Amino acid sequence: MRLSPAPAPDYLHPDLPPGLRIVPMPVVEATVESLAGYGHLVEDPHSCSIEIVRWPALGSRPVDADSGDEGGTKQGVFVSEWRGDVLYGRNEAVGGHYVLAYAEPPEHACAAHHRAPRRMLLWHANYHPDGGQLFFPLDPRPFFVPLALPGDDVTPERFVCFRFDGTLGLYIHPNIWHEGVFGLAGTQRFFDRQGAVHARISVDFAREFGCLLEAAVPSREPSRENCAPRAG
Repeated sequence: MRLSPAPAPDYLHPDLPPGLRIVPMPVVEATVESLAGYGHLVEDPHSCSIEIVRWPALGSRPVDADSGDEGGTKQGVFVSEWRGDVLYGRNEAVGGHYVLAYAEPPEHACAAHHRAPRRMLLWHANYHPDGGQLFFPLDPRPFFVPLALPGDDVTPERFVCFRFDGTLGLYIHPNIWHEGVFGLAGTQRFFDRQGAVHARISVDFAREFGCLLEAAVPSREPSRENCAPRAG
């Protein structure tokens, strides 16, 4: 059975309902062992190959072995940028611009300060059935990546947030649930390479499960700034 395409989320204006419950994610160090099944650490982004999934056969005849996986890859810079309590992502490889996460519940989020976030609240995730994806830090600072293993029956409790020290990158396999890369403060750039087809299958935690996924951020010395009213 062929499914109709799902409506694309409004990534820049998700209009999330207030009062969402918070589901904590475990935060674990990214190591060879902890990333098993999700992907692997990357020392050299130029030597990291991207898995491309062969186009599926739609009938009883198979796809020819020398075809169906020739779409190639796209690459560019992925930018993670905190503006107050809102974390924005911009993916130049595919022309995407998103609200990735919040530091406070969305109804209380404020963009008019420069305090480092105490936590990240994730509202959405996706996976790419057509290919894998590489993220490598161009600005070598720690970062987070929430991930879950494959399965359309995914639930919030299956997500794990991996912490990277900023010296190595991450490659994730096709079908791994993720939502970009999360800098811990300010603006951070990453080299991104991924399958050119860029099929995206989504989960909306706020609307499907009534929750946001939380990852605690290591504490920093807070600044003494007041917050203007929430940005629209």
